[in-house]
Amino acid sequence: MSLDKEPALVTPVIAAAAVAGGALLVDVRSAKGRGDHGDIPGAVIADRNELDAEFGLDSPTKHAEVVSLDQPIVVVCGSIAGSGPVAEGLLERGFVNVVHVDGGFPGWKAAGLTVTEPASAQS
Repeated sequence: MSLDKEPALVTPVIAAAAVAGGALLVDVRSAKGRGDHGDIPGAVIADRNELDAEFGLDSPTKHAEVVSLDQPIVVVCGSIAGSGPVAEGLLERGFVNVVHVDGGFPGWKAAGLTVTEPASAQS
């Protein structure tokens, strides 16, 4: 299936503003990635290989936070190489307002946005 539009790549500051305005923040990093580098409070953790199960509106295992195809969604990963394909996958599944974060989680953190440090970094 070809897409009529590509998911927009937005700065971490624009992404955070979208989330503050009600967009759903979806973190598709691995458990190891989150454990090594930290989390973004409030992000829904999703498996990039389970988009139908986790985002299908009629799926019994979808995230409760997923409510409609026009809901704004911000995807973050360790880099755009991870978030881009997920954002494209959501568009292919009918979501119409999907963006992903330039620089991924490292960019989010470097922009001074709220993160929870990994347990290994907390003392």
